Amino acid sequence: MRPLFAILILLFSFIQHAFGQAEESKLATSQLPTFPESWSGNWTGTLDIFNGKGKVQSVEMTVEIYKIDTSREGRYTFGLIYGSKEQDWRPYELVPVSPEKGVWKVDEKNSIAMESYFFGPKLLCWFTVQGSRILCTYEKTSEDTMIFEVISGTETAVSTTGNTKVGEEEIPEVKTFPCSVFQRAVLKKK
Repeated sequence: MRPLFAILILLFSFIQHAFGQAEESKLATSQLPTFPESWSGNWTGTLDIFNGKGKVQSVEMTVEIYKIDTSREGRYTFGLIYGSKEQDWRPYELVPVSPEKGVWKVDEKNSIAMESYFFGPKLLCWFTVQGSRILCTYEKTSEDTMIFEVISGTETAVSTTGNTKVGEEEIPEVKTFPCSVFQRAVLKKK
């Protein structure tokens, strides 16, 4: 009887300890800054632009992310600067839609507002404009580093394959879309 009682006491102590650690972890996680709060600041670096021949251009860029003090709905500035503010400044805003589901909007403040998705470590925005399909990603890889990437190409498929039967397997149709430009910047928090 004594060994069983000792095992039960040890088991109870283990469960109590594990539950306490889970609660501490939950509390610590709930106190961590979340997106976009933890992304606030100026992120600066060089945007390199590539095509199939290699690098074709480089330009300095900055992403500005700050809480808008007067916003009751949790808006943040989401400014993009290429070169300097005098050359090319895009004073966008980041607007919460369903943050608990990772849904935000980038409001360009000119009638364009694009749904964006915060999944894992990345903010993703996928859209089409003037015949081009564009995917923009922002990924915070450390406290002071963000990777910005853009992949773009036309909306017209370059090939269609599949749509057949191989043996007993139905093969679905697969369309492949071209990539014409890739942009990448490693941005450091200033």
